[in-house]
Amino acid sequence: MRELVVLNGSEARFRTSDARDTSRPVVLIGFQQQGNLGIGYLTATLSRHGYHATAIDFQLDPADILDRIRALNPMLVGFSLIFQFYVEEFGALIRYLRDHGVHCHFTIGGHFPSLSYRETIELIPELDSVVRFEGEETLVELADCLSSGRPWQHIHGIAYQSESGIIAQPLRHLVEDLDSLPYPAREFTPMAVLGHKIMPILASRGCARTCSFCSIHTFYRSAPGKVVRLRNPSAVVGEMKALHEERHITIFLFQDDDFPLFGPSWRRWTMQLVDELYRQNLVGKVLWKINCRADAVDHDLFCRLRDAGLYIVYMGLESGSEDGLEILNKEVTVEENIRAVETLKRIGVMFQYGFMLFDPSTTFESVRANIAFLRRIVGDGSAAATFCRMLPYDGTPIKDELKRAGRLRGDVCNPDYDFLDPRLGGYFEALTGLLNVAGWIHGCRALSPQLDWAWHEVAILERLFPPLYTLDQYKEQLRTITRESNDMLFTVVEEMARAHERGTPNTWSEDKIESQCRTFIDRLLLKRNEFVYRHQDVLLQTLANKVEPSVPEGQSVLS
Repeated sequence: MRELVVLNGSEARFRTSDARDTSRPVVLIGFQQQGNLGIGYLTATLSRHGYHATAIDFQLDPADILDRIRALNPMLVGFSLIFQFYVEEFGALIRYLRDHGVHCHFTIGGHFPSLSYRETIELIPELDSVVRFEGEETLVELADCLSSGRPWQHIHGIAYQSESGIIAQPLRHLVEDLDSLPYPAREFTPMAVLGHKIMPILASRGCARTCSFCSIHTFYRSAPGKVVRLRNPSAVVGEMKALHEERHITIFLFQDDDFPLFGPSWRRWTMQLVDELYRQNLVGKVLWKINCRADAVDHDLFCRLRDAGLYIVYMGLESGSEDGLEILNKEVTVEENIRAVETLKRIGVMFQYGFMLFDPSTTFESVRANIAFLRRIVGDGSAAATFCRMLPYDGTPIKDELKRAGRLRGDVCNPDYDFLDPRLGGYFEALTGLLNVAGWIHGCRALSPQLDWAWHEVAILERLFPPLYTLDQYKEQLRTITRESNDMLFTVVEEMARAHERGTPNTWSEDKIESQCRTFIDRLLLKRNEFVYRHQDVLLQTLANKVEPSVPEGQSVLS
């Protein structure tokens, strides 16, 4: 049978397919807290082909997930697993569903299952199949076969356990034309900041970079097809406009692994996006955040992006030493990282960053160099201090190198490595233990995330609200708290490093650090709440006057 497939802004084309039975639904399970666009694209693609597809949040209670699956009676349940650190949790849920009588086809997709399908099948034998790499076409074909009772084992992009062993069929090409996909379904409640709703969005897929610690570029290079693909700028802005008018979305978080900025061709694309924002009358109505590398930050270009709504830039700075950047294959310099931060500060665009204080090459000298770098970029209180340890993900060159060197530890679910200097292991454990107890860096209630959220609010206040007469005073108070807390954190890191390097006693206790951390949080909340209370009438009135959606009731251009 031939079916007409209508593409967003593209010429319609016909695709030949066998008969399908869409009477039973498909369920997709994954993390949904901040919006899962991968599941959204899969759900929308299945819906385009007549299937009723439902997304369920993996973080719900397993009994609730079981009840919903029983009520829906799906023919297929798909699981979205990105990072290997959740393999055991996904496996536990899958076994729970099987043990309670869910016998339909179970498949799984995502970065880890795609790159390590054998390990996935061995760790979760209750699975029937793995959908590898970009799964829109593969999942529809799998649903077609299951619904019509035809064999599915031949499908390209599928891996499965057979009597003779694990079979992996030839890989399917990456989606060449992203505009051929429907807008992703968004079956989740958007987050909000100061009454403004936030929604994730994608302008591209793939990453041209080859950082040694990242599995993303490996993911896109393992399947045939062009690694980086861009959507049409008018389609991206059209999706933003529809979400703004239909769902009151005013803040968009571009989840591109590397927003298209680097090089003349991609910059032309970005300028076309800016032109579309003006043409479709969204400038001044919406704000947006991007992820990019430091070497893409240019003063004149980013001033234009700022004027068109860019308000936050996330950069993976990762290291403050040239040796560290080389080990991580960042292909940027320390000076480029510093210049990017200083440029964003100068033009008034908020920045956030990723930073790996610890990696397989870490020495006590590199810890001191990294803290000196962090003092230079956030010692002024412009952003909260943060750092982490590099984790050896499956599919990354650095994990392969650690394995070759005999330094890889742990198992596939929790990989780890030894530092070259044994003293660093004790230092890392002691430092992270103290900071985790204190709640300083990690967790939504920790100090650094709360400081970042307060600065996020300031960026929204400056762009989407009328001038507030004490905002400058509040910003200075926030900067002071951020600066003082950063300084204390850096001091703790430095002094504990010195103690472990020299073998002298550590003077920082859990109680002392936790008390200081709590004092900073209390100061932050006091100043923040005082400011909001002082201006609550203006804030509420501004939100009340926001333009209502213009799309007639019952009509929608979104999936």
